[in-house]
Amino acid sequence: MARKNHKYIFVVGGVMSGVGKGIATSSISKILQGKGFKVNPIKIDPYLNVDAGTMNPTEHGEVFVLKSGLECDQDMGNYERFLGMSLNDNDYMTGGMVYKSVIDRERNLGYRGKCVEAIPHITDEVIKRITKAADHNGSQISVIEIGGTVGEYQNILFIESARIMKLKHPKDVLFVLVSYLPVPSKIGEMKTKPTQYAIRTLNSYGVQPDIIIARSDRHLDKKRKEKIAVSCNILPENVISAPDVESVYDVPINFENDNIGSLILNKLTLKAKQTDLEDWRKFVARTKNAKKSVKIAVVGKYFNTGDYVLSDSYISVIEAIKYSAYHQGRKPEITWLTADDFEQNPNALKDLKKYDGILIPGGFGERGIEGKLKVIEFARKNKVPYLGICYGMQLMVIEFARNVLGLKNANTVEIDEKTPHPVVDIMPDQKIHLEKNNYGGSMRLGSYQAMIRTGTIAYDSYKKVDVEERHRHRFEINPEYVKNIESEGLVFSGISPNGLLMEIAELPKKDHPFFLGTQFHPEFQARPLAPHPLFDAFIKASMKEKK
Repeated sequence: MARKNHKYIFVVGGVMSGVGKGIATSSISKILQGKGFKVNPIKIDPYLNVDAGTMNPTEHGEVFVLKSGLECDQDMGNYERFLGMSLNDNDYMTGGMVYKSVIDRERNLGYRGKCVEAIPHITDEVIKRITKAADHNGSQISVIEIGGTVGEYQNILFIESARIMKLKHPKDVLFVLVSYLPVPSKIGEMKTKPTQYAIRTLNSYGVQPDIIIARSDRHLDKKRKEKIAVSCNILPENVISAPDVESVYDVPINFENDNIGSLILNKLTLKAKQTDLEDWRKFVARTKNAKKSVKIAVVGKYFNTGDYVLSDSYISVIEAIKYSAYHQGRKPEITWLTADDFEQNPNALKDLKKYDGILIPGGFGERGIEGKLKVIEFARKNKVPYLGICYGMQLMVIEFARNVLGLKNANTVEIDEKTPHPVVDIMPDQKIHLEKNNYGGSMRLGSYQAMIRTGTIAYDSYKKVDVEERHRHRFEINPEYVKNIESEGLVFSGISPNGLLMEIAELPKKDHPFFLGTQFHPEFQARPLAPHPLFDAFIKASMKEKK
């Protein structure tokens, strides 16, 4: 059951996906946090995957990893970044998690022979998870995003769960609909009819939205607000205009300009304890005031999807670059380059000279690998600042082994199981999983400790010898090659406490301005108000090279 006096805000989407529910949820949470409340955002993904770990980034976007190691939707990353906090397993659920819990309980006679059905058993499980998250976090307000759009079959049970909570706790539950208002180019007029139909579909489930966030490419005028209000049984002041903005970080400020924070608190009979978004406003001001630029090339394989560039595949990396650039007073100019291009056309490498820094993010599989290795060799030899993340570090070590140590055909066993020089190898305890084709959750996931060597770029960045970072990988640098690699100049400046796992590799400053790779994913802990120290160091080095 819902905790007494705890408040729940459900955010649902209408008309189409990708309308910005995640950013709306993040922004509402940020505003309420700024008013002095402890908030826990929750993401509900309706799909039947138990987690997001096996999803293709070009279809679903980045897989975000929590401190615990749970693989989730990228919106969890948005929540953490906006709120400056680490979330936990209770703040995320999928349809697969819910159904699996109910079926497992039924198999263990947890229902004592009853006929197990979608209602009430699935809805009860959803409600139990929502209230458990509130209890675990000790929060005062839960902001729950239901993925997908109103009208999709897979969302019905989640909306039904929310309806039941509203019925039982009418003063403690609020519904926010995020809907899109198109402006057809040939007509030139904003159309409200799709939103009207979305709300009527929601009404058919027994739910009436309390607030409508009207997304569009322009501001919502008074006439359109009134039209939505009359046709959808809502007061005009409860319709919030959410036009396209230059940056997602403008959204909380724009929402507050329409007084959404006070509107929500009034409806939930709460009073603001404070009003504090000052640090956030300063950050947003820095994003607009930066004049000089820093040009960063991100070389990956998940950018091409049809005719589009899917930057969502690496959203945490891209945002981490932005935070550190803004923190240094620079405007980030990020260019997404496909690794295949360098593999097919080595002459394209010379174009990399126009960038101040090069970054290769994490990934899996064989495609684009030789292209990435050529890029890494170029960055090393031409002293272009380079940051390699996860796979980007493994490839950095492979390139060094091939071209400096002379270990021809050195490779990762992920690509070549018969390589004569497996400088990157599978972790022994994961081989059993792979032999059984059990790929879900078979990696080193979540937060692990690393010890930093003094006198290194890593230490200069962190300014401490003990750090915790989040991981998502199956393969590690092979310890058998570490001594030979270090004898030729590449330093493993971060290692696991037991000394077996290589966490950071780098060339000393005397040999290169910045050539560093991490086995972990530092981007998962970068925040707008607290940039990650390694990204800061990378951007600073890139700025120096530009000078």
